Amino acid sequence: MAFTVKASSPAASSSSSSSAPAKLGAAPGRVAFRKLTAAAASAAASLRLDIDRAPAAPATERGLSSVSRTMSRLMEKGKTAFIPYITAGDPDMGTTAEALRLLDACGADVIEVGVPFSDPYNDGPVIQASAARALAAGATMDGIMSMLAEVTPELSCPVVLFSYLGPIVRRGPANFTAAAKQAGVQGLIVPDLPYLEACSFRSEVIKNNLELVLLTTPTTPPDRMKAITAASGGFVYLVSVNGVTGSRQDVNPRVEHLLQEIKQVTDKAVCVGYGISTPDHVRQIAEWGADGVIIGSAMVRQLGEAASPKQGLKRLEKYARSLKNALP
Repeated sequence: MAFTVKASSPAASSSSSSSAPAKLGAAPGRVAFRKLTAAAASAAASLRLDIDRAPAAPATERGLSSVSRTMSRLMEKGKTAFIPYITAGDPDMGTTAEALRLLDACGADVIEVGVPFSDPYNDGPVIQASAARALAAGATMDGIMSMLAEVTPELSCPVVLFSYLGPIVRRGPANFTAAAKQAGVQGLIVPDLPYLEACSFRSEVIKNNLELVLLTTPTTPPDRMKAITAASGGFVYLVSVNGVTGSRQDVNPRVEHLLQEIKQVTDKAVCVGYGISTPDHVRQIAEWGADGVIIGSAMVRQLGEAASPKQGLKRLEKYARSLKNALP
């Protein structure tokens, strides 16, 4: 799941015109990505790595990135990272900025900011609805980057941008990563990045001193899981279940074994996401040895189901503090 890309529908293909590079529309798909990156990949062939032989993700010229430093510091202290996710522009960009400040004040160790996309097929109904609201409210890539550039200097924790491949292809991988760096972003997560294209895109990420967080799932073969953990930057994202994002009643019990399996082949931080929504969930995952817990849909719901942005921020603060307080 982590390295597959859904084929574009005819409608999606027709909407991927180069005349609207800043729109957050449907994904052009694997072929378009290959065409857009072919020239850059050829020119930077010496930087490309065979992901099956990839060494540990390199540090930046100034040492470890903010994400890696944060995770290393927490691991040394025996702490579990609190990583909330919110969708940029839901309900509006101003509220997103306030939510980032609020989550930082509540003790977030890393914050994931989702780029709204018209076809978020890895996500369940809560985040799908959140993305739709953000797009309807006029969210654009330029608006998101501008908001982040204003807010990130105020935050004590790093921001990781979560984006589907479509918006990246539209802007161009080199331009996207450069804009993310200028906006103060420290890392990127691309859930539908094709496995075979991971290395060429990763080279663009590294050029901008960012880290590309890669995902592994319960069905990832052991050899590929080992390669993914070797190439992942910042931390390794363990998807707890097969399927889409969304709150679930219980945490998948296989997560305990999966954590042990991954930690046998890497000393990087391993953070668990998908289906986590309660203090009991985060306590359980921390007890199993996770280095971080990622909460998405349940966090997004606090803003999305509120009667007003002000009420949503109050709900978000109360909820975030309940999860943070449940972690060791």
